[in-house]
Amino acid sequence: MLNLSGLLSHHAKYRADEIGFVFDGNSWTWAELNCETNRLAAALMDLGLRKGDKFATVMANSEELMMAYLAAAASGLVIVPCSNLLQAGGLKTLLQDSDTRAVIADSAHADVIQSIRKELPMLVDEGVIFRSEGAGTPENIRSFVDFVAPYSSENHAVPIQDDDVFNIMYSSGTTGAPKGIVHTHAIRALYATLFANAWRMTPESVVLHAGAIVFNGAMLDLMPWIYLGCRYILHPVFDAGRFIAEIDDQKVTHVVLVPAQIIAILNHPDFTPEKLASLEMIHNVGAPLHLDYKRRINEALPNRFYELYGVTEGFMTILDRRDAVRKAGSVGTPAGFTDIRVLRDDGSECAVNEIGEICGRGPLVTPGYYKKPEQTKDAFRFGWLHSGDLGYLDEEGYLFLVDRQKDMIISGGVNVYPKDIEEIVIQHPAVTEVAVFGLPSDRWGETPVAAVTCRSSVDADELCQWVNDRVDAKFQRISTVIVLDSFPRNVAGKILKRELRETYKEKALL
Repeated sequence: MLNLSGLLSHHAKYRADEIGFVFDGNSWTWAELNCETNRLAAALMDLGLRKGDKFATVMANSEELMMAYLAAAASGLVIVPCSNLLQAGGLKTLLQDSDTRAVIADSAHADVIQSIRKELPMLVDEGVIFRSEGAGTPENIRSFVDFVAPYSSENHAVPIQDDDVFNIMYSSGTTGAPKGIVHTHAIRALYATLFANAWRMTPESVVLHAGAIVFNGAMLDLMPWIYLGCRYILHPVFDAGRFIAEIDDQKVTHVVLVPAQIIAILNHPDFTPEKLASLEMIHNVGAPLHLDYKRRINEALPNRFYELYGVTEGFMTILDRRDAVRKAGSVGTPAGFTDIRVLRDDGSECAVNEIGEICGRGPLVTPGYYKKPEQTKDAFRFGWLHSGDLGYLDEEGYLFLVDRQKDMIISGGVNVYPKDIEEIVIQHPAVTEVAVFGLPSDRWGETPVAAVTCRSSVDADELCQWVNDRVDAKFQRISTVIVLDSFPRNVAGKILKRELRETYKEKALL
């Protein structure tokens, strides 16, 4: 059977005394992890939840959140991981849409959840649990510790089929309303085996993760960990100095990071290649890493850099470490079992080096959006899942990502791709991060502007001129530079260009 249900009990039997999970200084052997997970699964089932029922989490990184993933794998319940950054309206939408019957949340969300409780009729009695002791004072909720305490640590075997749903992962909402993306046990089992192989992981690997594990990119190392029974170290939040020290101290072998985290590590005063020498993989996900930072990694830590382009819906390409220098501008080749095409609007296939929409199919692809048959049908046109991303394939079949369709700027009737301009801006010695987006223009329809964060003081007008002297075409010239202290981001660490556009469109001088 191609499902996750027996993996934890397998490791508890055959790797019982080996450390499997570490969080914030606390560690669990595989046997201990199995016991705690079984208690949580039993507690959820005793609420009246049964195989296929949904329970949501609204938590930052924690041992309880990890136990929730493992409990779903073992019990046949469906986990709906929600960002802990959601406000009341957004959280209500997700809980209603997913038909959630129970919620495990950080105590910081007590007031928010109580304010929407009456609008969630699917929630069972006493179906709101908080992970901090003392949070169980409002009606119908209790603490996580009290919730699991009465239950035994024995396995509660539930027959699970390959096509049973494991989780509903909501889209990050960078371009519109979130959609519930369904992943079955078989899909997640393929994540486990495919990526364990692609990252060259073994049962002796040591994984370190400091991004939010409610983000689908976390599944790239979390699922292989569950499969292999190696060691997974989770940090509550990302801190570049602590991350560097942990790699050095624990001889970490595999890390998955978003661009902002890689940039912070490379620019941190504690960074030296020697402290990261144990790494066998430095993996970038979430958005392409700018070429200047790829060059720095490949020079300082050669033969370690991987990059993945993919969509939560379940197809992806991988830039393998062997190609990291030779194909530095590419996001790689299709993952195993995955087929990718670049298509025109009429469904025909683009020629080599011709820009079109990146589309994919294969057994890792979602069966659809939860309760959204029309959106599912629209996404699967011409027999291919459409990503909304633009790119092209070179002569060797390597994919080059151009931009999201919705981020493309049309200036004076010309398609302008922000990524091309961003690769110029990031070369300025003062710039640490950049996001180029379009703002309304009476003259051009839209015009590109660049928002930046900097490591040292910079004059916005001088930086604008510096960029415009170096872009490849006049239509790529930016109209202004906006210097920020930090970028707005979603839980996955992606820069929210939509929010930037909304913030600055009213101020557009352009």
